[in-house]
Amino acid sequence: MVLEVGPGLGSLTLALLPSCRATVAVEIDPVLAQRLPQTAAERAPELASRLTVIEADAMRVTADRFPVEPTALVANLPYNVAVPVVLHLLAELPTLRTGLVMVQAEVADRMAAGPGSKVYGVPSVKLAWYADARRAGPVSRQVFWPVPNVDSALVAFERHAPLSTVDQKTVFSLVDAAFAQRRKVLRGALAGWAGSAARAEQLLISAGVDPGARGEQLDVGDFVRIAEAASSN
Repeated sequence: MVLEVGPGLGSLTLALLPSCRATVAVEIDPVLAQRLPQTAAERAPELASRLTVIEADAMRVTADRFPVEPTALVANLPYNVAVPVVLHLLAELPTLRTGLVMVQAEVADRMAAGPGSKVYGVPSVKLAWYADARRAGPVSRQVFWPVPNVDSALVAFERHAPLSTVDQKTVFSLVDAAFAQRRKVLRGALAGWAGSAARAEQLLISAGVDPGARGEQLDVGDFVRIAEAASSN
């Protein structure tokens, strides 16, 4: 089952219906949510039964709202909420195995970036906690009307096996702290999170991470080891 977020007038929805056994569209706008089933009935009457529309905020929708557990996300995501939406859905819907989303080009770069990249940061690591992501291609602004002031890009992801049993909130709070002051080395950047610079250094050494490194040098596995060290000490 495919999950679409923000279907709007239904252009992508109508393209999905022939290829999917079931499509669930999550739409926050009540007028658009009420209109979409009618659009499907008018434009694809033989396929309209495959569509379910949920009127909800995609950043708050819960698993119990879905009639069938979704396995794929295909969506043109609102650029200002793209990362929070993807992270919420991956956390809330463990059956979500794969996705292909269109986002602003700069957001796509951040989502798919690896350690050492100038755009590598919090979105990169948090998405990597759940899935392997890659930039799947550019989308020119010229394909839209009216033409926007930004370019877009596709990001594809595949969920991987859980990296650890450590609490996700612990890992994410660690990531937030590591990137809050990018110029600081981890010993100082994590002082507040760990309770002191000395304890931060102790945890980093226990995790096999250089206390003089910076957040952008660590991959998600490094962050996991630090969080595990904190949870066991």
